[in-house]
Amino acid sequence: ADWEELLQLLHSRGLRLIMDLVVNHTSDEHEWFVQSRSSKDNEYRDYYIWRDGKGGRTPNDWLSHFSGSAWEYDSKTDQYFLHLFTRRQPDLNWENEKVRTEVYAMMKWWLDKGIDGFRMDTVNMFSKVPGLPSVSSRNDGRLHWGGEYFMNGPRIHEYIHEMYANVIKGRDVMTVGECPDVTPETALEYVAPERGELDMIFQFEHMNVDRPHENKWDIRPFDLVLFKQVITKWQTGLHGRGWNSNYLMNHDQPRSVSRFGDEGRWRVRSAQMLLTMLMTLEGTTFIYQGEEIGMLNAGFDRIEDYRDVEVLNHYREVSAAGKGTEQLLESYRRMSRDNSRTPMQWSAEPNAGFSTVEPWIRPGISWKEINVENDLASPDSVIRYFRGLAAVRKEHPALVYGDFRQLAPDDPDLFIYLRTLGKDAYAVVLNFSGNERKISVLPENAWMLVSNCRTDNEAVPGIVLPYEAGVFRYEL
Repeated sequence: ADWEELLQLLHSRGLRLIMDLVVNHTSDEHEWFVQSRSSKDNEYRDYYIWRDGKGGRTPNDWLSHFSGSAWEYDSKTDQYFLHLFTRRQPDLNWENEKVRTEVYAMMKWWLDKGIDGFRMDTVNMFSKVPGLPSVSSRNDGRLHWGGEYFMNGPRIHEYIHEMYANVIKGRDVMTVGECPDVTPETALEYVAPERGELDMIFQFEHMNVDRPHENKWDIRPFDLVLFKQVITKWQTGLHGRGWNSNYLMNHDQPRSVSRFGDEGRWRVRSAQMLLTMLMTLEGTTFIYQGEEIGMLNAGFDRIEDYRDVEVLNHYREVSAAGKGTEQLLESYRRMSRDNSRTPMQWSAEPNAGFSTVEPWIRPGISWKEINVENDLASPDSVIRYFRGLAAVRKEHPALVYGDFRQLAPDDPDLFIYLRTLGKDAYAVVLNFSGNERKISVLPENAWMLVSNCRTDNEAVPGIVLPYEAGVFRYEL
């Protein structure tokens, strides 16, 4: 009843509700898996991926996303089951047509209830390479974790198109799939309209510019030049052929201001600058809770404060090996998923106004200063700035559909790009640093449409202020 009330109230306000669809795996408490692990001849056994061990070892050497083997031994039936994530999340066997039929029926049930689409978790992991070969079989001397055997697999497009044909086709709904390890060209295989698969995907390439693929806990400085290359590649690569999704954070990523902006003096201005970028790129903009008030990373300095399974597993492994952990805590403060999972900061009331009881994870350390009440009371409100951006985006189609061209690609501080549609042109100037910078790339006939630090329609600036964002309009 609560959920039905939520849906009704959303729709009455002209809002739509997208549900999270997680069907690469289930909980190990799901009735399907309870039945599946009860015996080898149970009708649900083949709903999951079970294999014999090899010489006392796991069926292959694939690694879980959260460290350790991707296989868990089950003593009752003397076999291993596959879990690409935690052992509490066994992978479904998409090769089994019954599984797919059940998934499609469940999706239809939710759509018939009135939801408006799906965000599809790990959508490009449904298809595994036949035979589930070991990574070590490549024998090329390189470190691999197995992703090439379970991402973008041989039947993945068959499955996604089948899902579209059986569930989505003919409905006015939206789909977006979580797709690590894709390029613009392989992404088009999922999102090109003629394919009949997904409306858009979440790609992760720009999320890796400050972390090595081999070890996300290694600290690497943010490289704006590389970041701009990635954004430009996706903006131009999908233009006119597919549709982008634009985001800087989500439930698996750190807070965008802490990662790409400034946590101190320029917090508000850098939060506004980052939102300006998101709202002036081609594609659908995704804003995560707290991003609209410039929330920061959690700031936890004790391992006891963390709930992230990935963090806790890693910390145990390193501790068991007798290695130091102080540097790890600094890495977790920067990159842990818990940074985005703390409660929404509504007010300076206990628990950040989120609840009257102690929440599962405590609020980040900045909740008394950074919250919705304080932001709305501020003359330099991030929320109000964001509302203005949304209005501007709706009024100017070039910011949504126009061509994209980057200027000054090698500049280490400035991200400057043009959006053009017909005779309408817009120059977006973003300073990702605390440095003042001179610029001379704007035409003299440009006039200011948006600024996070200028109060009126000034002349085209020759100086870009720290973390300034400006959108300037002109005619070609």
